[in-house]
Amino acid sequence: MRLKSSIWVAAYLRRCQTEGIFGAVRRRGAEEAGAVFVKVAHLDGNAMLYGPAPQTVYDESRPTERLFVPASPQPVPEQSVEERLTKEIKFDPDTWIVETEDRAGRHFLDLAKA
Repeated sequence: MRLKSSIWVAAYLRRCQTEGIFGAVRRRGAEEAGAVFVKVAHLDGNAMLYGPAPQTVYDESRPTERLFVPASPQPVPEQSVEERLTKEIKFDPDTWIVETEDRAGRHFLDLAKA
């Protein structure tokens, strides 16, 4: 059983805080199982967006993991990230959006292996 989205988001923001990174929930989604998107603003007009990994990359022996994939290989203009988030919300209104700010682009997420 996977951790509730609300609990995962709270723990993630706590981790960011302990590392000295500002983070906030921009949009609350479904408490139990809403998809979580993480925007990392680089504070130079660019950002990275991380979304849920497809179910096909999950290891059956570790079904509780929450894995992410970057929406692009490199930071993109924040406007592009915002446009993508708008589309995601239209597709799934239960989506969570978490935003952090870090010039180095640190995200502390578990990324899916390619």
